[in-house]
Amino acid sequence: MMAEHPELSAQERAGKAFPVSWDQFHRDCRALTWRLNSAGPFQAIVAITRGGLVPAAIVARELGVRVIDTVCIASYAHDKQGELQVLKGISDATTKLGHGTGKGLLIVDDLVDTGKTARLVREMLPDAHFATVYAKPMGRPLVDTFITEVSQDTWIFFPWDLGLSFQPPMRDGAA
Repeated sequence: MMAEHPELSAQERAGKAFPVSWDQFHRDCRALTWRLNSAGPFQAIVAITRGGLVPAAIVARELGVRVIDTVCIASYAHDKQGELQVLKGISDATTKLGHGTGKGLLIVDDLVDTGKTARLVREMLPDAHFATVYAKPMGRPLVDTFITEVSQDTWIFFPWDLGLSFQPPMRDGAA
């Protein structure tokens, strides 16, 4: 989700930082699966790339779903931020599994932020079940299931966005 707020400096994003480790993310994905268990069964999962790839893999494993498709949406076009562009749509085979409306399909993403991407995918598959690991208030009404809500101004640092580095102790002024 780094591209969604390029106008913020690294220091501004770190102000309300929510770093997520691989272990925590895996636990949160399994908790999401627990909540989704009663909403299924699902014939296929549609992962919103790229953030939805890792949670979709974990959820698919836990639910025993073998068919995974992707929809790739970018929030830029020729260096212009804000306009959504579908780089890869949902396959016809997956759309047919969902009877053209998404019935019996599960959409998975890491985070719903402003809701722009979620709204676009909802239009493609209005009857699909939409699940995210994390949700911010602006986008929360667009998802059916999520695990953790964070404030709109919180910046989530996902494990794939982080490298190993020394973190100073809190007593030294670290957040």
